[in-house]
Amino acid sequence: MQFAYVSLPGRGANDRFLAVIAARLRAQGLRLAGTVQTNIERSDRVRCDMDVLVLPDGPVLRISEDRGNLARGCRLDADALERAVVGTAAALPHAQFMIVNKFGKQEADGRGLAPLIAEALSRDIPVLLGVNGLNLASFETFSSGMAVQLQPDEAAVMDWCKIAIAEYV
Repeated sequence: MQFAYVSLPGRGANDRFLAVIAARLRAQGLRLAGTVQTNIERSDRVRCDMDVLVLPDGPVLRISEDRGNLARGCRLDADALERAVVGTAAALPHAQFMIVNKFGKQEADGRGLAPLIAEALSRDIPVLLGVNGLNLASFETFSSGMAVQLQPDEAAVMDWCKIAIAEYV
């Protein structure tokens, strides 16, 4: 089983890093499933808009709700996340590799993309995902220690991907 994660400091760092990795894997002709996120800064808002690209080819879905500058708490649009899950489920049977931008609160609660991560692993499809510090303990419980933390170095992660794919094929 090939299961790994990255955890970069800084808002949006995992998202930017995994988007680069996904683009490089796609350029190599790899069939992907999963999601990568783009954070769009807005001059009229304190917080950014969050869009995910459902791999391999879309759609792009806005997964954040604009609740105004004074709103607190979760801004996740659960319906949009569910549409991303449906799109990922459709791509998974044809995938050679899965990337998930974030193991977040939904995944920590067993929802979101968590079931599809487990399904990919059960099919021996390599999985790479982003985990932030807030969800690391939940991820460690979910992964049962089977995931390896990769250094946030593009070349090292691409090397891991290459090895994981070679073992899958």
